[in-house]
Amino acid sequence: MSFQRRLASGDFVVLAEMNTPKGVNVAELVANARKIKGRVDAVIIPDMDNGVMRMSALAGGALIHQQGMEAIIHLYCRDRNRMALQGDVLAAHLLGIRNLVVVPGEEMANGDHRDATVVNDLDELELLGAIRSLQNGVDMSGFSLNGNPEFMTGCTLGAFADEQALDAELAALEKKVAAGAGFVITPPVFDVERSAADLEKIAALKVPVIATVFLLKSVGIARYMSLNEPGAHISEEMIKRIRKAPNREMECQRIAGETIAQLKNLVQGVKIETLGWEHKLPTILGFAGL
Repeated sequence: MSFQRRLASGDFVVLAEMNTPKGVNVAELVANARKIKGRVDAVIIPDMDNGVMRMSALAGGALIHQQGMEAIIHLYCRDRNRMALQGDVLAAHLLGIRNLVVVPGEEMANGDHRDATVVNDLDELELLGAIRSLQNGVDMSGFSLNGNPEFMTGCTLGAFADEQALDAELAALEKKVAAGAGFVITPPVFDVERSAADLEKIAALKVPVIATVFLLKSVGIARYMSLNEPGAHISEEMIKRIRKAPNREMECQRIAGETIAQLKNLVQGVKIETLGWEHKLPTILGFAGL
């Protein structure tokens, strides 16, 4: 069953995020994808996220499709103008990609090409509207298309540290849904019990909610995120659990798997984010009982 049909039927979906290489050697990406084929519903391919130049998400998504798996690719407005974005959307359909996520682009100051020109010809709402228009057979200038693309398009919810920030994000999310977003991906969830009420608020907008499960990897990363990421809610108890574990890396994977299992009754899916440790995905899925 396709990702879109599983969402529509209310089934729990599992997404795995995998970055394209910084180069043309795709052997690792293909190998990691094959290891989880049949265990996840789709693979999300970021598009030079964090301002790091890599192979485009369009190529990565096409590659995943060639492996017989569904791909979801990121789209954002930082690097391309409206013509290039619309062209990429049409190309994605031709290449067998049927799922998109409109995301905000990170600041170039944090990337590896700091002198790159930022475009931002459109914003997220305008890009969502452009995708909807293309599906209806018309481009942003009002010209008719020769064949319409079809997509399931999602969006993201920004990080929030308190109720006021969450309310602001929900107001923005409501506009994104009205513009065409059919599902939402949340920031990383670490404390499921503490996040339950927030997840219910998001679900109240009547859009499928997919929670991000982030692999911490180490005590240092857990500590850093607990201090610097708004609303991360990484407890001292969790940090101590990782520190005291005989195998800290394995304990981090176990925590990620347990988090997925706990989220099954609260959201409609999860996105597993490993940031370069995609080879650990089978183990995480095993701990989750998937």
